[in-house]
This record gives sequence, C-alpha cells and structure tokens, in this order.
Amino acid sequence: MKNNRLFLILLFTIASVNITLAQDWTHYVRTSGHGCEIDQLHAIMNDARQTYLFGIEVDNDITGRYSSLLVPDQKLKAIKAMADSAHAAHNFAFVYTAGLECITDSMTPQSRSFLRDHPDWAQRNKKGDPALFGFGDAFWISENSEDVWIAPYAPEWRKLYMERIRQIATTGIDGVYIDIPYWMTHFTGWEDTWASFDTYTVAEFKKRTGFDAFTDFKPGDWTDPEFIAWVDFRISSMTEFMAEIDKNVKSVNPKCKTIAEIYPGIGEEAARVGADVYDMYPVVDAIAHEFNPGDNSARREPLVWMEYMTGMFTFRAFAEGKPSWMLSYSWDGEEKIVPADAIENLAMSQVMAGTNAWDARRFVMSGSNDYVARTRVYKWISENEKLIYAPRTPISPVGIYFSPQTRSYFADDFTPAYQGMMNVLLREHIEFEIITPRTLASAKSDILILPDVKCLNDTEYAQLQAWVKNGKTLIFTGETGLYDGHRQLAKNKKRMLELSVAFKNAIHINGIPEKNFQQFLKENFDKSVHNGKYPVFENREIDELLSHIRNSNTYSPAIDIENADVCVAQIASVDKKPTIFLANFSGLKGKENANPLPDKDIIVTFHHARRNAFATIIPFMGKPEKLTGKWENGSFKVTLPEITRGAIIQLN
Repeated sequence: MKNNRLFLILLFTIASVNITLAQDWTHYVRTSGHGCEIDQLHAIMNDARQTYLFGIEVDNDITGRYSSLLVPDQKLKAIKAMADSAHAAHNFAFVYTAGLECITDSMTPQSRSFLRDHPDWAQRNKKGDPALFGFGDAFWISENSEDVWIAPYAPEWRKLYMERIRQIATTGIDGVYIDIPYWMTHFTGWEDTWASFDTYTVAEFKKRTGFDAFTDFKPGDWTDPEFIAWVDFRISSMTEFMAEIDKNVKSVNPKCKTIAEIYPGIGEEAARVGADVYDMYPVVDAIAHEFNPGDNSARREPLVWMEYMTGMFTFRAFAEGKPSWMLSYSWDGEEKIVPADAIENLAMSQVMAGTNAWDARRFVMSGSNDYVARTRVYKWISENEKLIYAPRTPISPVGIYFSPQTRSYFADDFTPAYQGMMNVLLREHIEFEIITPRTLASAKSDILILPDVKCLNDTEYAQLQAWVKNGKTLIFTGETGLYDGHRQLAKNKKRMLELSVAFKNAIHINGIPEKNFQQFLKENFDKSVHNGKYPVFENREIDELLSHIRNSNTYSPAIDIENADVCVAQIASVDKKPTIFLANFSGLKGKENANPLPDKDIIVTFHHARRNAFATIIPFMGKPEKLTGKWENGSFKVTLPEITRGAIIQLN
C-alpha cells in the first residue's frame, strides 16, 4: 500500500486504439495513476485522452484502511461511480486494493486501531513481535498512523477480506488490483526473519507438514529439509491467497480481472517474501511487476539494462500468454538526465520485451516526470500495439531453462549462471526460448541449455531423458541435477553425467563458464559499453558451448544479425512473419547519459525467405519504412538504417 499511489487509467479511446470490447483489455495497458474523487472524474478522463492512456485504476483502498475495512459503503459507491463512468465512455477501470497490509490513520492514545482490536491477526517474527510500523518506516505511512501486516491464515480477517473483495467486484469494476501480498520480510529489521510465526500460520504449517515452525528448523538453514518445507509452504500460501481472491472476484463478476503487484524479480527475493511470480501467474489474470534494478532508468548502467531485459523476457515466459505490466520508474531528479530521455529509454525496453508501460512521477504510481514525453510515447505505442502485443512465437530457438526450485534454494549460484547464459545468447543474437517446468514438454526448441540447474525433480529428469532420446540436444553446466526437487541430494548423484555418457547429444560443459562470464561482465561491461563496444571475453568453455550449439544438427537459425554489438534482440514469429525487436543500449551511462550512441550498418539476414520478400522497419518513436535488400539462395539480406533507441523489423 502506498499512500501517494493514485489512479491508473486504462482508457479505451477510439482515436488511439482499434480494440473491441470483446478483446482482453489487460494486454494493451499503457497507464499512469490518478486520484479518485467524484469531482475529479472529468479531469481524469481529459488527462487520459490527452496523453493516450488506456484504462482507469481507482485508488480508494477499502481493505488497506481500517476504517473502510470495517465500513466500506462510501468507498464502494465511489468505485461504482468510477466503473459506470468508465463504461459509459467505453473505457475500463480497476481498483487498487491492499493485500496483507492495513493502516489505521489519525490515531490517538484512546482510539481504536487494527492491532488494538485484533492483535492475533498480525504477522509476527519468531520472537513474537508484531509486524507493526509507523511514520518513517515507509513513505506512505503518515504521522500518527499504525501500519500492520496481516497473517493470511487469521480466519476472521480472511472471511471479512473476501467479503470485501466480493463487494468490490460487485460494483461492476473491471479489475481488482492486489498490492504486494507478502510475508513481512522486506522492511528494515525484518529481512532475515522468515516470518510469519503467528499462531494461525504456525498451526497451518503443522497441519500440512507435521513440523513445528518454532522448534524444528533454524530460519535460513538451507540444508534443513524442515526449513525447505517452510519456504515452500510460504510460497504456496501466497499463491493460494491470490487464487482465493480470484475465485471470489469471479464468483460475482466473471469478467472482472485479478491483478497482483509483485516486486521480486528472478532472484532470491521471491522465496523470502513468498510471492513467486512463476507460481502466481497461473492463478491471476495479470501481474504488475514493480521490478526496478538500478532504481530507475536514469540511473541504470548498461549491465543493469541487460538484467532488466532478462527479467522482462523471463516474466513473459512465466506468463504463458498473460500480460506483464511494468511498474518501473524512469527518473528521480538526476541533474544530468533529461526526464523525457529516461522515459523513452524505459518505454522502449518494455516495448521490445512485449511488456506494458506504466509512466509515473519519481517513485509513486501517479503523475509523470514529463507529460509531453508520455503523450508522445503512448501515442506511438497505441499506433503499433497490435504488433507489439501480438503473441511472439519461437521460430528456431535455443532453449534456456529457468528452474524455480533452484532459484529458491540456490539463488546465489543459479541467478548469476542464468543471467550469464542469457547474456551469452543476447551477445550472439541467438534466438532464445525461456523454458520452465510448465513448458518443458511443449517447448519449440531442439536445443536446451541448463545453467547450473542444481535441482531437478523426477518429472523433470524424465522429461530431459525423453528430450535426449528424441534426438534433441541437451547442454548442461555445473552441478545440474545433483539435487532433487526438495534440495536433497539425488538418489543417483551422477544421473546427468551418466546421461551424457549414454547419449552424445547430452553434453556436459565443465565448470560454470556462464557464471564466470557474468562476473567478467560485472567488471568490464559498463566501461566498454559507455564507449559503444562489447568487451572481448575469451573463454574455452564458452567457445565450446557455442560450438556445440552452432554445430548441432538440431540448430538452424531463422535470422542472423551482424554488427549489433550492444543491441538486445528478441527474434520471434508475429502473425507468421519473422520479426526482430531490437533495443540499443550503446553509450548509456547511469546518471550521466541517457542518449544511446546510434548503431550503424546492422545487417539482418532472413533465411528461408520468398524471392519477392521485403522488410519493414518501425523505429522506436518513428514511422514504418519499407526496406529493400538482396535475395540469394533463399535468404534475404538487408542493411538497417541507423538505429537510435530501438526498432522493430519484420519480414513481409
């Protein structure tokens, strides 16, 4: 919950979009926030039309303020008024709602408060301290306010909460937006508590596992099976909480969407706060990712931009076709950076990853650092949204495996290995497909890389065996498969090595070269890219890995890209047309330069092209241009015009 968080407008405008009401509006979001008072509606609608926003968010949080949690009538009327106004204008609207946080405002020594009335509803650390915070602990907690984080297993609270969720959905609102459903482990002093140890949560854990959370493990001991059970339980609890919200929403308003706001990316935070976007995507309609490596785009160094792109590509893989909104921030007073440049860099990166843009001022949900820039950017997105948000289907990709269990149990090892391997593929402009346990059986790839995927459960291992037996290439590094799905040593610790002995297409790369590559990038990438060059990295194991890819009889790239050293490319089929989404980060320097060095003389070769083929390029913020090139032996080669921030290139 953020006191300053105002309203998102998801506005349908005939002038800017060509979307029918029958389509899913959540895929086409481009938004920012506003307040929610009846007398503000006219101004909200005008701002939405003028800056090409799509949709309306109502920030009159019922569940997150104790007064309205008890008596919601006035706020429910306001939500209905907003929904009715939006629908009358052929718009969509959704309402901001707190997850497990509740604030009592304007407290006095004698006044009622959430914690005074219901001390047993609060989350607690192992010492028994309640998750209670006040002014100064977070910017949205005002003076004389009590901020409490709630135990999701408190039965009376949960029953009341779901009743309020149903009442909200009954207003006719188009979406319920749940802000950060977390276990309290992200405020100062609570990071390593692995809360909550309240009575209800501890009882539920014992009911499910037979373990006592107070006595059977030490929080943070990753070698203890009971602690692993606690980690898994905490993640399941948050996913189940969101699933129950969605069930209650749909029970009274089947068309109403459930949206979760989550800040963890692809690292250790997911296990700590319990909100795992991989686990949660199947039970909600969309996720708004408050994902901000480097704080904001004006501060990002080039390697952090790589982390941001990898994060967004991974979210899109988790989503399996559902939308991914990016509540990321562009600028926070950096004197040498023009806010408009930071806004354009951020929106460009999101567009090229297929995620939805969210413009805001500083670190709140509302306003803008530059309304003129927002208008310009959102107008361009609206003109190209069908191409940007159409499904992106792999053509001839190399698969890279993301293991949620390895991420949770071995984050310090897996995260840099995964990021390093993604950076190898991005450097080489190899078409990639991020594969997860849910998509392994249906993957398009014929080559799969496992970057130090330590944990493999029996089902995964059986699928990998089938993968190899079907003649597909498997490349794995480090201690892949050494542990089972519960972080215990596998019954056969040598199972992956034995697989590589039995099948030539199961290839083990010694060591963890991708992790070493990531460390090299940390030390060398930014300085080199400031000058427009990719640093040279010579490594026998990386060369061996790339050789196994390129010499494999299962690899035949659909597109080759040359002379694009510091560009990130996603290659995919869009409407059955080979397409490249190209993002340029050359020359960017955090806090000092937000204007990339133009990338010149990029050569793109489309293989298996028709003789009469031509390409179309849409520069970011530009108009479509037809490109002619040279056709020979079934391939079409074209030299791109100068690329500034980014571009979309499509073969026609």
